[in-house]
Amino acid sequence: MKPSIFGVLADGREVRAYTLSNDAGMTATFIEYGAAVTALSVPDRAGRSSDVVLGYDSLDGYVRGSEFFGAVVGRYGNRIAGGRFTLDGQAFQLTVNDGANHLHGGRTGFNKVLWEAEVPEVTESAPLPSIRFAYTSPDGEEGYPGTVTLRVTYTLTEDNALRIDYEGVTDAPTILNPTQHSYFNLTGDFTRPILDHVLAIEADSFTPVDAGLIPTGELQPLEGTPLDFRQPRAIGERIGDAFDQLILGKGYDHNWVLRGYAGPGGVRRAAELYDPDSGRVMTVYTDQPGLQFYSGNFLAGTAVGKNGIAYGPRTGLCLETQVFPDSPNRPDFPSATLVPGQVYRQTTVYQFSTRNQ
Repeated sequence: MKPSIFGVLADGREVRAYTLSNDAGMTATFIEYGAAVTALSVPDRAGRSSDVVLGYDSLDGYVRGSEFFGAVVGRYGNRIAGGRFTLDGQAFQLTVNDGANHLHGGRTGFNKVLWEAEVPEVTESAPLPSIRFAYTSPDGEEGYPGTVTLRVTYTLTEDNALRIDYEGVTDAPTILNPTQHSYFNLTGDFTRPILDHVLAIEADSFTPVDAGLIPTGELQPLEGTPLDFRQPRAIGERIGDAFDQLILGKGYDHNWVLRGYAGPGGVRRAAELYDPDSGRVMTVYTDQPGLQFYSGNFLAGTAVGKNGIAYGPRTGLCLETQVFPDSPNRPDFPSATLVPGQVYRQTTVYQFSTRNQ
């Protein structure tokens, strides 16, 4: 795999792009900046391939943009109340970058740094094309304790799955909860909203939020709410309901409590997304306890992306696998703590297929 130059940072460092492809008609392109997925071309039911992830045509968009398009975010994906948490009796203050709260690693999170890329050798034991990105986050970066080294490996399978494996270590107790922040639009037409996409989520409850979109600490049953995707439903069917949680999030921007959490390696189906027009299906598998479904409510046409398209409200959606938001302040939530001698591991798979109707 020969990389290409995607752009040059202000300090003169080059940012390279890498493309994986398979024989089933799928291609995936990644850049070293943010370890971001910049393009994901997937066949529709007629065999026509289109890009299904929002992003930019040039590096400048990723450097200047604040939407996290396609990036690995962290150290902590999602929100931490007030940017504060206590670990082993010591209080830490993180960068506040989302109102009064900390979001997706802060102002210079994993999405705003240059990762080191490595192309693993294809062997009999590892026959699939992959690309690995590594980043070392120094002690104190954005307020986080400990020096953390994280490796993220993207693998493209012959059955059109993009597999993401994370592996991280630390030299001091810290918290770690990275996630992948691609915005999907399975129509391949980024002028169209995702409201007709049909979504199912393998969850019976969610974590309701307050006005700052911080979890209240309770687990609320989905039954009887517009957040109930236990059976497949069009996203636009109830997104405008006068329901307090939808009003607070200006749509869907919540964490679903996934069934069957068994820790690292316990990969199971988490969600399925279907676009009736193209026939494209995306099935999400993960070993994480939570899934943040964000319906692109804050896209406002100010981000001008690929082919000069201004991304309007709800023209892309995110399905972010994760530990629950604000877990460091909620002892009853799954833990995001990582200590020396432990290895953080996570696996998430976005599997693509088609359906005739």
